[in-house]
Amino acid sequence: MEAPLQQDSPKGGWKSATYIIGIGAAQRFAYYGLLGNLITYLTDALHETTATAAKNVNLWFGVATLLPLFGALIADSYLGRFKTILFSSLIFLMGLVMLTLSVSTVVPESFRRELFFLSIYMVAVGEGGHKPCVQTFGADQFSEDKPEERKAKSSFFNWWNFGMSCGASAAMLIAIYVQDNVGWGVGFGILVIAMTVALVLFLLGWRSYRRQASVGSPLTRVAQVFVAAARKWHLPDSKGGGYGECAEDRRDGLAMEVQPSRTLAPTDQFRFLDKATIIDDVDMSSTSRNKWRLCTVTQVEEVKLLLRLVPIWFSCLMYTVVFAQLSTFYTKQGSTMDRRIGSNFHVPAASLQMSTTLVVIFSVTIYDRVLVPLARSFTGIPSGITMLQRIGVGLSISIITMVEAALVEGQRNRIAKQHGLVEQTNATVPMSVWWLLPQYMSSGVCDVFAAIGLQELFYDQMPDGMRSIGSAAFLSVYGVGSLLSSVIISVVQSISSRFGDEWLGDNLNLAHLEYYYWVLAGLSSLWLAMYIGLAKSFVYKKVGGGVAA
Repeated sequence: MEAPLQQDSPKGGWKSATYIIGIGAAQRFAYYGLLGNLITYLTDALHETTATAAKNVNLWFGVATLLPLFGALIADSYLGRFKTILFSSLIFLMGLVMLTLSVSTVVPESFRRELFFLSIYMVAVGEGGHKPCVQTFGADQFSEDKPEERKAKSSFFNWWNFGMSCGASAAMLIAIYVQDNVGWGVGFGILVIAMTVALVLFLLGWRSYRRQASVGSPLTRVAQVFVAAARKWHLPDSKGGGYGECAEDRRDGLAMEVQPSRTLAPTDQFRFLDKATIIDDVDMSSTSRNKWRLCTVTQVEEVKLLLRLVPIWFSCLMYTVVFAQLSTFYTKQGSTMDRRIGSNFHVPAASLQMSTTLVVIFSVTIYDRVLVPLARSFTGIPSGITMLQRIGVGLSISIITMVEAALVEGQRNRIAKQHGLVEQTNATVPMSVWWLLPQYMSSGVCDVFAAIGLQELFYDQMPDGMRSIGSAAFLSVYGVGSLLSSVIISVVQSISSRFGDEWLGDNLNLAHLEYYYWVLAGLSSLWLAMYIGLAKSFVYKKVGGGVAA
């Protein structure tokens, strides 16, 4: 875990946070410049089928968003966030350089495919260290104990996503256009430049950062609670409170060994863990505390925080399955439609993803400057609405997104049949690609509520020393959701091929992609119902006074 900063530190604040937002924006340019057009490279350059390419994109995205769990653990336990960001940025940059070489004539053609996949998974490793730490490092620049800085921290998450959306939008506008119209080598080379800018920005701001030193694994602290509770399972519940955080409880020098942090008030959920705080005869006869037999109330409450977040994490998986369609089937839909602007210019199909990020940019501004103050005047909540309410709105919009996508795809198929294009795989359907804008724009509004709400929840409700892991846990929702998307694709392919035409065949004019979207809408509705039930019973973190052992 990382020790907290001195609150009178002159470093940090919006100056440092602005550097970090810039770093994140440049890195997002590089990341989405790869992800946004990856399915096009796999199908056009590597000649994979649409379903196989979609599963490969989902697999890579899943790995890239699950690896942050390991990166966060390393950051919180050993290296600290600053060093983890530095090393992972170098790995990320090296992967992009190798990626650029993989599409050049320098590398023998027989080895390019292997080098390409090696490169993108090296980028995934870099992402695994970079992603969970940068956002958390930015939030760390604001004090928890100063009301004005705590308010600024909530605003930081909105502007962080504003910066990320700017970087992603620029990638969709510039990098993807170059990849489609100039060449893959130049297009990937631009990503190298963007990541170099991110690294330079990070180093330029290093003197102004608030940094924390790592002091051990937070998972050990979690394991101690379960072991101590298991050892005392037979004891009756403690009615007078358990081992606390007062000075006399720490005469064994514990304060020097464990991270000082805010104390947490006891809660009634998961009462079986409270047995870890009971002082029995063995504890009384010992001259020092055995951390595997006796835990503080705050330590137990930290574990409860983690357990409370697990159901919320699970209930948001279908939202991330919907998100996975942006860089897979949405792009393939667009590639079959009329993408002309004027007589000569054709919009790259993957560039429509820019509309999602543009909506995020404008919606974040409206949300932060208009909706939050307005809602705050009614609710009295500093953030306007609660984090769980914000997420719930986003999950609802994700269902609307799938309904829109299904309706548009059904219309696209009907037009293809009317013009006799069903058997023509590469034919352009005489339907404007701008019909896809509603589903892209709904995805952007969805992100403003669900994605940012999840980010804030998994930062705010995590134990103080595990916030990099909290950021990684948020990302893992996307990782598992992406892998789940691959599973759903395989199941849909298997069932639909047995009982009729494949819904997700290479020829979208002959396939039934709209049926797949209706399935996702139905599953998302079930998951929303689950989320509402879980959110009603959720207990937010209750902070007490003093310092926790």
